[in-house]
Amino acid sequence: MSDDDNDLAARLRRLGLRVGRDALAAFLAHVHKSRLGPTEVLEQLADLEERARAAVNLARRTRFACLGAFKPLDRFDWNHPEKIDRAIVERLVALDFVDRGENVLLKGGSGLGKTTIAQNLGVAALAAGYTVRFATLAAVLADLMAQESVPAFDRRVRRYTRPDLLILDELGYLPCDSRSADILYNIISRRHEQRSTIITTNLAYKQWGTVFPGAACVVALVDRFAQHCHRVEILGASWRDKHRLDPDDRPPPRPAAPGGPRRKRMIGNPSP
Repeated sequence: MSDDDNDLAARLRRLGLRVGRDALAAFLAHVHKSRLGPTEVLEQLADLEERARAAVNLARRTRFACLGAFKPLDRFDWNHPEKIDRAIVERLVALDFVDRGENVLLKGGSGLGKTTIAQNLGVAALAAGYTVRFATLAAVLADLMAQESVPAFDRRVRRYTRPDLLILDELGYLPCDSRSADILYNIISRRHEQRSTIITTNLAYKQWGTVFPGAACVVALVDRFAQHCHRVEILGASWRDKHRLDPDDRPPPRPAAPGGPRRKRMIGNPSP
């Protein structure tokens, strides 16, 4: 890129354009080579800027989503679970439930792909332009319970009430107290019929009270969440248990080299 082009790139950045220097250099080379008219130049520059802004926006929303690493759905082993309604999952990927502010319950034992499916729904929502937040329920509750004042709590809870799609992973794996139930109810009630929530769990609704013993709001919590909810139940043995390497299947240790173990080479001069 020439000095003039560098100056132009800097001026465009100051004006708010997000097109990168390399992309702008390639665009200018294309303009000079193609001898485009003024209108065509502006149209293509606008297209370039829209793509750059979309990329920046997607990167920002992806960082906020905290989805982590996961297996894409096209590599999901649909034959492993004894029971799973693949058609429902594939319909959910179309994200109509997000448009309608509906919820999703992914219920099943450990190692059956609940979290993987939830993460894939999250990445599909990101690609479609939605805001997403993924976290374990334990992490959300710890985060909110650490807030030391009501204003601090109200500011932090927006992290979980504002995203178009909230994914709460692992309800039922750790016991919680009644205050935790109140916080979860607060989140679900604020999102009710407005924004979508996905919960992964190993428990049926009637067992949620065992997670929050003594909490008065559990019935209302289940009622709000389940009112507009798609249920996906997954049955079977853990995929991780199935693919765990058994001790009897491990390759035998290599035999020792003839003459016993090799002595380590000394670095520097040996002691006298």
